[in-house]
Amino acid sequence: MVVFLLVLVLVVVLALLGGVHWYVWRRLVRDVTAPGGLPRRIGTAAVVVLPLLSLGALVSARAGVPFPVQQVIAWPGQMWLAVLLYLVLALVVGEAVRPLLRARLARRAPAAAAAPAPAPVVPEAVPVPAAATEPLTETAPAAPDAATATPVGPETPSDVSRRLFVSRVVGGTAAAVALGTVGYGTYGVLRGPRVKRVTVPLAKIPRAAHGYRIAVVSDIHLGPILGRAHTQRIVDAINSTQPDLIAVVGDLVDGTVENLGPAAEPLARLRARHGSFFVTGNHEYFSGADAWVDHVRELGLRPLRNERLEIPAGFDLAGVDDVAGESEGQGPDFVRALGDRDRARAAVLLAHQPIVVHDAVRHGVDLQLSGHTHGGQLWPGNLLAELANPTVAGLERYGDTQLYVSRGAGAWGPPVRVGAPSDITVVELASKQA
Repeated sequence: MVVFLLVLVLVVVLALLGGVHWYVWRRLVRDVTAPGGLPRRIGTAAVVVLPLLSLGALVSARAGVPFPVQQVIAWPGQMWLAVLLYLVLALVVGEAVRPLLRARLARRAPAAAAAPAPAPVVPEAVPVPAAATEPLTETAPAAPDAATATPVGPETPSDVSRRLFVSRVVGGTAAAVALGTVGYGTYGVLRGPRVKRVTVPLAKIPRAAHGYRIAVVSDIHLGPILGRAHTQRIVDAINSTQPDLIAVVGDLVDGTVENLGPAAEPLARLRARHGSFFVTGNHEYFSGADAWVDHVRELGLRPLRNERLEIPAGFDLAGVDDVAGESEGQGPDFVRALGDRDRARAAVLLAHQPIVVHDAVRHGVDLQLSGHTHGGQLWPGNLLAELANPTVAGLERYGDTQLYVSRGAGAWGPPVRVGAPSDITVVELASKQA
């Protein structure tokens, strides 16, 4: 039964992708090019090759494809997914514009045809000899000129011309909007995350911890596209804030230590008064979680795997494994991490996914720091993210627990963000006793 459902889902997804690509081909290739011409052949080939590259980019890592090959196909394959999304959205909007534009052009055509012609020049009268004034023989009226006769048939050449013009205007505008949107979203990711600052008041934080700064970074997603330079930008941005503590809350990588270990090396240069800490995200379990935990420990970060420690400033810091670890017999263990602590002290929990906030509430956590959602990453993806997560981005309260969700510092899949800029957040704790 499970296999049948998986096959059914696969068939539906492939049919949907096929239909979407056919729609794009129809509007951007068939409707705007001549049959048999070079532009049509190139457009048709692109609509066939690009989705194959996207499929290859998505499955190459798990299929064991050599990492250099993954890097080659990742850029065009992943970028096409983002371009396709905004092409389809723009073309769908264009469907509403298309009939309005054609109707406007059709109204203008008769007006131009009905414009008065210039008055003819009448020559001066010339005397006619008497011999030429014989009675004229009546003749039948001449047949109308074929060029001025009302055409018969479903479509005139002017209709075809208008349709082609409208198709090119709508298609060209849709392509420009999609490419511009994706280009700007790519620039935002490659430029590096911006630093946000959020003040979180906690009732149990002592006066000595007032102003304590935790730099929160999540969803770095090192992989075939985002590599060592991306890590270095993040490290530089974090260190510039001079935090007291650094929290890396999961989804550091999309690949193995063998392939991405060099890309992660700049993490060894993170600097904070009370150290740097790491918890697993769901993508670590796709990439060899235990190997990555060992590697980040070698880089100087302390993994928190369902454990807790006391921070000298006067609060507890706990971290739990991601829920994806349950498939490997791991996963979050709140009793182990929080079960026997002194609840008179404030507790800050590092947990990759926001969905565990209800467990955090039951165990008396004061502040949970999470990521995972990317803030939706690609609008309107935030609408889907809202269905699966209690909070998509920002600070919200659940009972006595506050939850802060970072949009993340990287991007999964296409290195593009639209409507959800990447960030590193400096969470400043505020004591109510100050």
